[in-house]
Amino acid sequence: MSDIDDVWAEALKEQKNSSGNVQLSDEPQKAEFEDFSEDLKRPPTPEEQAKLDAIMDIPVTITMEVGRSQITIRNLLQLNQGSVVELDRVAGEPLDVLVNGTLIAHGEVVVVNDKFGIRLTDVISQIERIKKLK
Repeated sequence: MSDIDDVWAEALKEQKNSSGNVQLSDEPQKAEFEDFSEDLKRPPTPEEQAKLDAIMDIPVTITMEVGRSQITIRNLLQLNQGSVVELDRVAGEPLDVLVNGTLIAHGEVVVVNDKFGIRLTDVISQIERIKKLK
């Protein structure tokens, strides 16, 4: 028996379940994840609150995305003042609000005291954001 055969034999021994049968399958197995939805609904414990307080002052980058477009480098180099780039959004469609690259909300542009801002129209729930991470 070669060294590789020994490694496989050892791995198969470790994989035996309590009945002594080896569980082998060509089918992929679905991963089991713990359900945290109830934990998100309850108030944080004092220990959890202390951990949250420790991260509250960490800066994050918030981005408002009007739309996206893909163009060739040739067309990119031909852009100059007055050029128009078509985006993948329809006029009036809500903007995406991203924090560190993660979608957290949708909104619309507003002007307040001669400055642009964004009014959030739809905030993605924590549960939905966690589902996207899975």
